[in-house]
This record gives sequence, structure tokens and C-alpha cells, in this order.
Amino acid sequence: MKDDSGQFSETGLSQLAIDPDVLAKELSEELLGDPLDEIDDEKFNADALEIAKECERGLQWLKQGHEERLQGLRIFCEHRDPRALPLLIPLLKEPCPVERMSAVYALGRNPCPSAVGLLVQILETDSNAYVRKATAWSLGNYGDASVLNPLIKALQTDIAAVRLWASGSLAEAGGTSSERADLAANQLLISLRIDCEPGVRSNCIWALTRIYEKLCESLREQMLEQLVYVLVNDPEVSVRDEAKVALEQLDDPLIRDKLKRFMQDGL
Repeated sequence: MKDDSGQFSETGLSQLAIDPDVLAKELSEELLGDPLDEIDDEKFNADALEIAKECERGLQWLKQGHEERLQGLRIFCEHRDPRALPLLIPLLKEPCPVERMSAVYALGRNPCPSAVGLLVQILETDSNAYVRKATAWSLGNYGDASVLNPLIKALQTDIAAVRLWASGSLAEAGGTSSERADLAANQLLISLRIDCEPGVRSNCIWALTRIYEKLCESLREQMLEQLVYVLVNDPEVSVRDEAKVALEQLDDPLIRDKLKRFMQDGL
């Protein structure tokens, strides 16, 4: 999934919180294989010891003042430690938006079921777009059914940066069941047709391919038809390329025939 550029260029923000695309990349890399297969035990033990020490420092910093809390939040945007959860949740109500944003990222890295309600409320009501953007990303790490409709609403109504991450998180929230996948796909298809931002449309395509296997037959057909339409008609080259890659990945015989005909016709 691709992030929009420049959203965290405001002075100081990039130093105070980990950007969600970095965290998402780390999470995806963890799924590729066991890192223990690639490093020796001695190095692993040294790394684990250093991480444990860092988390200990982070726990102490979260109990102190504003500047120390920011340092602690940076640690738990990178590392998981269940002991941090009761210290992170209260920070969601801090008046400083940078603290709220960083706490939201940390709770994406360290999912906490009891934080779902607060995160949903933040996505729906927080006045700061950076905080809402962080929340749209973090909610993708929660399998709770209550996150689906708030993410759909964010994709319908929020600014482009939030819509971008809401579309991606819908792939995670919708991928837990066929019923949720159908709900997510309905809005993703609408946004793919009408959203004015190419990045959001591209992310809608990415999200749809993630939940394709769980969709009902009629929505699968709608999705394939829409992807073919995007491939031929979308004004943005990057979105057309995304549609082409998605269609190739789905590996449907009918789609392969259509793509072959399009190539033969020079489209």
C-alpha cells in the first residue's frame, strides 16, 4: 500500500512519531519468514537484550513529563510490550496532538482491545488530521467488528490523507469474514469510481484484491468489471497500472483473455 507524500512535513513531526508506512513495512516483513533463520543465536540474544532495555526505558519515560513521554512513545511505535498498554491508553486524551498521534501509532504497533472504542471516537471526532490519519492506519490492526463502519465513513467523508489509510485498513477489517468483506467492498468500489485522489483510488484497488477471495460472486464480478474499466479509462497512469497488476494477480481466465485483447488492440 502506498502512502501520500509530504503529510508529515510539518516541523518536528517526523522526529516525534514513526510514520505508518514504516510500521506497515516492518509488519509485512515480519510475515515473510522467521528472522531467527537468518541470524545466529548470539546476535539474536544481544538484540533481544537491547530491545528489552529500550522498552524498560520507554516504560519509565511514559510515566514522566511531555518530552519524556514523546521519547517513550517513539520506542513503542517500534517495539511491542504489553506492559506499555495501560500507559498508552491515557495518552489518547492528551491535549497535545503530537502525543495523541504518537500514542495512536503505538497502539497500532501494540493492539489493545480495550482501546478500540477510544480509537474509533478519535477517528470520528478528533479535530487534528494527523491524528485521524494515524488512527485510520492503527484501526487496520484491530479485528473488532466495530471498526468497519467508522473506516467506511472516513473513506466517504474525510480528507485525502485519512481516506488513503482508511481504504487500506478496510482490507484488514473486512478480511475477517465474508459479511465484512462485502460491506468493505461496496464502499471501496464506490470510492474507486468517484474519489478524486489517485492515491486513494490505487489503495482501493489494493484493498479489493486483499479481500477478493471472501467476496460474494456478484461483488467479485462487479470488482472485475470495475478494474477493467479503470484499466482502460482512469486518467491517472499509476491507477491504471495498479488495476493491471491487480487483474494479473487475480489470475482469472476470463480476465486474462480480456487483458490479452486489450494489449492486442494497443490499449
